[in-house]
Amino acid sequence: MQDLKPKPPASAGEMMGHPKGLFLLFGTEMWERLSYYGMRGIFVFYLTSAAAAAAFGWDALSDTELQSKALSYLGTYAMLVYLTPILGGWMADNKWGQRRCIMFGGVLMMLGQFALGFPHKWLPDGTEIYGLWLGLALMIIGNGFFKPNISTMVGDLYDEGDKRRDTAFTIFYMGINLGSILGYLVIGWIGEKVDYQLAFVVAGLGMLLGLILQMTQGDKMLGEIGNQPSAKLGLKPNLGGDDKKRPLTLEERDRVKVILILGLFTVIFWAGFEQAAGSMNLFAKYNTDLHIFGFEIPASWLQMVNPLFIIILAPVMASIWVGLGSREPTSPGKFSMGLIFLGLGFVSMVGAAMQIGDSETAKASPWWLVVAYIFHTIGELCLSPIGLSMVTKLAPLRYLSLMMGLWFAFIGIANKGAAEIGKLVGESGPIATFGGVAIAAITAGVILFFIREKLVDWMHGAEEEHTVVKDTTQEEIGITADHDVAPKRKFGE
Repeated sequence: MQDLKPKPPASAGEMMGHPKGLFLLFGTEMWERLSYYGMRGIFVFYLTSAAAAAAFGWDALSDTELQSKALSYLGTYAMLVYLTPILGGWMADNKWGQRRCIMFGGVLMMLGQFALGFPHKWLPDGTEIYGLWLGLALMIIGNGFFKPNISTMVGDLYDEGDKRRDTAFTIFYMGINLGSILGYLVIGWIGEKVDYQLAFVVAGLGMLLGLILQMTQGDKMLGEIGNQPSAKLGLKPNLGGDDKKRPLTLEERDRVKVILILGLFTVIFWAGFEQAAGSMNLFAKYNTDLHIFGFEIPASWLQMVNPLFIIILAPVMASIWVGLGSREPTSPGKFSMGLIFLGLGFVSMVGAAMQIGDSETAKASPWWLVVAYIFHTIGELCLSPIGLSMVTKLAPLRYLSLMMGLWFAFIGIANKGAAEIGKLVGESGPIATFGGVAIAAITAGVILFFIREKLVDWMHGAEEEHTVVKDTTQEEIGITADHDVAPKRKFGE
C-alpha cells in the first residue's frame, strides 16, 4: 500500500528532538492566542464599562443585569467559537486542506478584532451594536477555520505510535499559553488602563503577525503537510471504491465512542474552568484586593497565573509522563486527574468567598485565586493537551479534522454552560456556586477513574507502541487486503 501521508521535509531538520515544523505551528498559534485571550481577558469589562453601556443602549440596566448580559454575550461567543470548528474541520478534510483554512480563518479573526476596535464615535448613532456583532461574527467564523486545523497539523508531523506525540502537544500547548500571557499582559493593560477599543486593534495586529509567520515559513518547515484535504489522503486504492463512503469498522466505532464519552467529561471540566473569563474574572475585579507588593494590578492580570504556570509546569508534567514509562496513566486516567484538580481549585474559591462573607466592602486575598488557578493549571495539563493528542490517535483519518472540530464543539457547549453557571454567583452567591462546581468536578473525576479500563479496551491499542510493517515486507509474506474489511491504520496512512 502506498504511503500517502506527507512527511515534514528532511531539509527542515529537527529541534529538541522534534520536527522544526512543530515550532512553526507553536509560533503561529502563539500569536493567534495572544489575539484571542487578550480580547477574552477584557471582554466582560468592556461590555460592563460605562462607555460601552451607553453606546449599546444598556445604561438603564443595573450592575447585576449588566454583568448578566455581559456573561451571556461571552458565553454565546465562546460557545460558537468552539462550534464552528466543525465547519472548518469539514472544509479542511474535504475541500481546502488545513493550511488554506488556517490562513482564511486568521484573516477573518484579524478583521473581527479591528471591527471591535472601530471607534464608537465614528459610527452613526444607534449602529454601535452592529459593529460589536460584526466583530464577534468574524472572529467566530475565523476561529472555526483556524483552531481545529492547526491542532491536527501537529499530529500530522508524527507517525502512529510515535511516543513523542503527547510531548509535542504539550510543547504546542506551551505556545498557546505563552500567547495568552502576552495577551493578558499587553492587551489587558491597554484595555483597563488606556482604552478597550485600542486594545482590540492591538490584538488584531497580533493575529497579523501570526499570519505573516505562517506565510513566510510554512512551505519551508511543513512541506506538503496540510496542503491536501485529509479525505484525499485517506483514500485506499486497494479497497476498490470511494473510501469516504466505507462504513466505520468495529475498531473505528469503538475509538469514536471513546472520543464521545471523554467529550462529555470534558464538558464538565471546561464548564468549570471557563469561569476564569466570567465569574472568577468579575470576582477578581469587584471582590478581590488587587494590591500586590504595593502595586494595584489590572484584574485581568490574575488570569496570567494559569498560562504562566502552564509554561513552568508543562515540561515538568511531560517529563513525569515519560519518566513513568509503562506506569504512565492512560488518557482516561489523566482526564480523571484533571477533573479532580479542577475541583480542588474551586475549593480554594470557596475559601475566597468565605473570607468576604456577606460584606459588600470586604475584599478577598488575591492568593485564593492564585491557588485556584494553579490547581486548574495542573488539571488542564492532565486533560487538555492529552485530549488533543487523543483525538489525533483515535479519529479515523478521513474524518480527522471533523472529529477535532467535534472535540472543540464539546468545549463550546461547556463555555455556554460556564456562562449560565457564572450567573448563579449573583443569584445563589459565590459560596454555593463555587462549592457546587467543586463537588461536580470531583465526582465526575471519580466516576471516570472507575470506567477508565473499559475505555482503554475500546481504544484498541492506540496508545501502544507499534511495529512498522513495510510494504515490501507485506508483499514478501503475501499479506493482502480484504476488500470487505478495512485494514487497520498503520504508520503513514
